[in-house]
Amino acid sequence: MIAIIDYKAGNLNSVVKAFDKIGIKNFIVQNKEDFKKADKLLLPGVGSFKEAMLNLKKLDFIEILKEQILIQKKPILGICLGMQLFLEKGYEGGFCEGLGLIEGEVVKFQEDLGLKIPHMGWNELEILKQEPLYKNIENKSDFYFVHSFYVKCKDEFVSAKADYGHKFVASLQKDNIFATQFHPEKSQNLGLKILENFARL
Repeated sequence: MIAIIDYKAGNLNSVVKAFDKIGIKNFIVQNKEDFKKADKLLLPGVGSFKEAMLNLKKLDFIEILKEQILIQKKPILGICLGMQLFLEKGYEGGFCEGLGLIEGEVVKFQEDLGLKIPHMGWNELEILKQEPLYKNIENKSDFYFVHSFYVKCKDEFVSAKADYGHKFVASLQKDNIFATQFHPEKSQNLGLKILENFARL
């Protein structure tokens, strides 16, 4: 059973529909007790880093979320903003501390590189760690991105990269923590395979 965390910044409906399509049981977390019912967690997200952290704090989700991940060792998948929140700090909406689960920060693409911001559309992945998230997915496959900020962290946590003006982190993996900058739920069959691989952990 996968718990999709509702913190008022999520792309909930499309994620629910994606899991329903591949027959994976899921439900939306609306209070702290709901976390305990889950085998795995999913943190979706669109919008501002700072606003998202404020919402998690208002809902009193931060402590229980960390307990479920770090002590109970439940697998979690962060998507887009959900991935970025795993880092130590971000600057979208002003400086803000993140969940601090992975060392690093979230910074904005440089407009002076002539890039259109946000980065939006299909982009090819350089897959660095095939297992377990990219099982049966070929290197150089395309996935769908929508973001203006990207993660900077140690290479040891990076499971895939993409290129937009320069190489950037497309996905992360650290112990039971998994995350994608792209949207699996919007990436057609390959995206559904990512979600299925996570669900089968």
